Amino acid sequence: MSRDARWKALLELLVERGRLEVEEAAAELEVSAATIRRDFDQLAEQQMLVRTRGGAVVHGVSYELPLRYKTARRASEKQRIAKAVAELVAPGEAVGLTGGTTTTEVARALAVRGDLSTGSPALTVVTNALNIANELAVRPQFKIVVTGGVARPQSYELIGPLADGVLGQITLDVAVLGVVAFDVTHGAAAHDEAEAAINRLLCERAERVVVAADSSKLGQRAFARICGAELVDTLVTDTAVGQETVRRFEEAGVRVLAV
Repeated sequence: MSRDARWKALLELLVERGRLEVEEAAAELEVSAATIRRDFDQLAEQQMLVRTRGGAVVHGVSYELPLRYKTARRASEKQRIAKAVAELVAPGEAVGLTGGTTTTEVARALAVRGDLSTGSPALTVVTNALNIANELAVRPQFKIVVTGGVARPQSYELIGPLADGVLGQITLDVAVLGVVAFDVTHGAAAHDEAEAAINRLLCERAERVVVAADSSKLGQRAFARICGAELVDTLVTDTAVGQETVRRFEEAGVRVLAV
């Protein structure tokens, strides 16, 4: 197992359990305790965890796994969701994409759509996510608009007041939100309040709002509210979503697509 794969596995176990002992992690990953101790020390230096005697705990109460370590989680669900979201976009539209693993898959799904291979432009994409802009910038038929702001290393998103100037001057046909939580009562939410503020602006500038979220994020709450459920037109999720959850969202006026 490579170091990057091992670190990803360690961080996912830590997020799941909150605390991890060296011997426990070594047994799970089938490596030596010395390797795990070295991994824990190096991850602690990067402030991805807090070292304890004999193990590690998550870094702070609102711990967020960096994007580069989340890409493999629920990958097949995210790809199905992304394809369905991409099909909701019409050629020539202006699309806002927030950062996140699911919205990154949406960008990739848009990039391979045959009917978006030509056009002037075939699509206008507005995003505050540097990784999404980087992936789509090589598509000459796409017009890519990047907001200003300060880069947040966990999610590659640009945040802060510098983005307001751009977002205040544009109009979008659709905003696609990647969220960490979406609940009928509490709305769509993110871990970080600065990310939530930019995502909220994208929603306000859009004719319609689509939330792209796997079923594990539904009925959950997170620290920073993006928008209420009443502002969301469509939720695209996976087929593991419960029927009661679907019913509650539909009663709130949200169309639910389970793929």
